[in-house]
Amino acid sequence: MTMDFTPPGPEAKVFVISVAAELSGLHPQTLRTYDRLGIVEAGRTGGGGRRYSLRDIEMLRTVARLTAEGLGLEGVRRVIELENQVAALQAKVADLQAELSLAHQALGTVQNLPVLAAESHLTPWRRPRR
Repeated sequence: MTMDFTPPGPEAKVFVISVAAELSGLHPQTLRTYDRLGIVEAGRTGGGGRRYSLRDIEMLRTVARLTAEGLGLEGVRRVIELENQVAALQAKVADLQAELSLAHQALGTVQNLPVLAAESHLTPWRRPRR
């Protein structure tokens, strides 16, 4: 009988607070503070112990870097929020580009229209002057 082992992914909350503190270079009390403030949300065990993922540890390192650069915790929270928004928008743009590409291919195939290789013939939209 073979057992397949799948290592936990980057979102798996597997690290106890002492290990997460060591990996992030922060004090465990700092991690507790960040959890209370909602900057990095730890998972919880049945007994209430905190657990952190690899992604959480990366976020803790980012928070440490930003605070070392002089940002306050509210500034750090805002930067992280904006970075998350940018990542979500980039993913949406990639999805829309793929959808547009499929639509161009479908139009080219169904209606025997050539698929545009580049849109260099289009001029960028500019806001009219007032």
